Amino acid sequence: MSASNTLDAVLARIDASQAKHRAALEALIRIPSVSAAGFPASEVRRSAEATAALLEGVGLRNVRLLSVNGGHPYVAAEWLDAGDAPTVLFYAHHDVQPPGHRDRWSSDPFEPVERDGRLYGRGSADDKAGAVMHAAAIDGWLAATGALPCNVKVLIEGEEEIGSGNLAEFLRRYGGELRADVIVLADAGNWSVGRPALTYMLRGLTDLIVRVRALAAPQHSGVFGGVLPDPVLALSKMLATLVDDCGAIAVPGLCDDVRPPTPSERKRLAALSFDEAMYRRAAGVVGDARLIGDPRRSAFERLWMQPAITVIGVDAHPIAGSSNQILAHTAARVSLRLAPGQDPQRCQRVLAEHLRSVAPWGLSVEIELGREAAAAWVCEPSGPAFEAAEAALGAAFGTAPVYMGVGGSIPFVGPFAAAFGGAPALLTGPADPTSRIHSEDESVHLGDFHRHCGAEALLLNEIAARVQPRER
Repeated sequence: MSASNTLDAVLARIDASQAKHRAALEALIRIPSVSAAGFPASEVRRSAEATAALLEGVGLRNVRLLSVNGGHPYVAAEWLDAGDAPTVLFYAHHDVQPPGHRDRWSSDPFEPVERDGRLYGRGSADDKAGAVMHAAAIDGWLAATGALPCNVKVLIEGEEEIGSGNLAEFLRRYGGELRADVIVLADAGNWSVGRPALTYMLRGLTDLIVRVRALAAPQHSGVFGGVLPDPVLALSKMLATLVDDCGAIAVPGLCDDVRPPTPSERKRLAALSFDEAMYRRAAGVVGDARLIGDPRRSAFERLWMQPAITVIGVDAHPIAGSSNQILAHTAARVSLRLAPGQDPQRCQRVLAEHLRSVAPWGLSVEIELGREAAAAWVCEPSGPAFEAAEAALGAAFGTAPVYMGVGGSIPFVGPFAAAFGGAPALLTGPADPTSRIHSEDESVHLGDFHRHCGAEALLLNEIAARVQPRER
């Protein structure tokens, strides 16, 4: 069979199996595999077991669940019969974010529903579609030809949404088993529906919890109001000092280690057009709320190459059941996205010291540094692996991919690329700006999901043709 006929057969198998791959994605969405504390670990394990069954069902071998330090399980598998061909490591994650406010979903977050060509459900885009994409591409090759053009290893993580806290130990124990020439991560997204992208930079991530205490117990707000300090007001004043009137970070020293863009990065940023109206629609901006950040920097530089502070949780009394009290204490969890060049531990310390220094009225402040501490990741998107990805995505989508950054974090990428001696990492995936990952009504565009299944199959062929195996 000619090379052209072989690819035609592989893509035909993927086309014919669309319903099967969608059913596999829907089955995974129905498992509420929330890895965050307070949710049942048994569901994450059930998701891992279902993912393992999916990978085994498409013909992968040595399918196994791996875990360290009692953490949530990874799923690993492989097919290594391609001889001297390069080895590709496919990555995704099967754990998901909490559903958030269920009443704000248009349907049950763990019951997939199609509307207007999109499949809704928690994990639909982030990142159970990624796991199914890998399986679909492998199935296309093995079912149509009985072989893969590359050696393939697959790793589907179960702790990505909680910062991959066990990653260092996981790499120490299992890194040798997973060494590869190219890493393909299906945990990023498209530039827009129908326009693929390759992500070459990710912000880092860290966080802390700040607790403010004023009283031994709540007190009557009428009898004591106006004299006793309100810890909720105090915390609000503290949090308000984190940014200036434009919403840019105002913590002294926090941005001192931000690396400025290189000339090539500035050129890529300048080549991208920011459509504010489309961005506002995609983000669901309400009314006349303005976009924030340093106006001297472009939106893409602020999103990808500058730090950002977000208050992601506040503990006080809920409005329901509240009464006329001055609360005794309150707390907030503050998330910090990190720019290229920033040291996560240094940034934690600077942020903690600042919050202590601005606490009003002599109130007691306790800081708990978070376990999440991943540095930003940036690569130079050039060389045979990126050429292979450009060719595969361009053929599958009918248009060239955009090179872009992502303001989010994938803690896995940097340590794995480093552990494998700088193996190129190709970040792609089926999400798009309207997917609302981490929010209510998360969804994936089914057409783009299917195109990515074909693109990954083509990518294996392109990597086999272009990439030279590295010394083991």
